[in-house]
Amino acid sequence: MAIIIRLLFIGTLLVGLGLSAEKKTELKNLSPAVQKTIKDQTSGDEVKSIAQETENGQTQYEVETMRNGKHRDFNVDTKGSLLEVEEESAFDSIPNPAKDAITKKVAGGKLGMVETVTNEGATLYEASYTAKNGKKHEIRVKPDGTEAK
Repeated sequence: MAIIIRLLFIGTLLVGLGLSAEKKTELKNLSPAVQKTIKDQTSGDEVKSIAQETENGQTQYEVETMRNGKHRDFNVDTKGSLLEVEEESAFDSIPNPAKDAITKKVAGGKLGMVETVTNEGATLYEASYTAKNGKKHEIRVKPDGTEAK
């Protein structure tokens, strides 16, 4: 019983902070506008999952796909508008200032996946890495190497 109470408390806390958990769903359960955007964005891709989530109080759908052997994820709002696209990228393909900023941040740790993120026309580069102490982190930088929030 104590475990159930703790889980309910944690769930309530996460929802209160706007960090609600993802809820898996299927394409057929979504509105026609959302379905169209997803179909347009996944032509020829392998769809790994579709999840409904709430970010900053807004419901959206995160679609995880594989395109030509690389991760490609995107978010769509309830009206079918494309919000953000994250595409796995080769580290060597991103601009030098962004590479330099990521290399400095990783500082002897282990670099993980690098993604090109497009959001409202702006391009960022996101890298996951494991620090020397074993902790996992992410960094987002602009093309000029400045850190983005």
